[in-house]
Amino acid sequence: MPTYHVEMLEGRTIEQKKKLVEAITRVTVEVLGGTVDMVDILITDVKRENWATGGILWTEPCS
Repeated sequence: MPTYHVEMLEGRTIEQKKKLVEAITRVTVEVLGGTVDMVDILITDVKRENWATGGILWTEPCS
């Protein structure tokens, strides 16, 4: 079964992360089969200063 790597900006609550991993696991089992204990999910919280979109760090104010 798969291992998912989820990278996202820091700031999500434990409850949000719990709901996310439950949903990813449920859909994976529905689509690919297997059992829930076969699905691994790694969450990496990234500081806003270490993430950029369109050449602009997330810590910079929007123009």
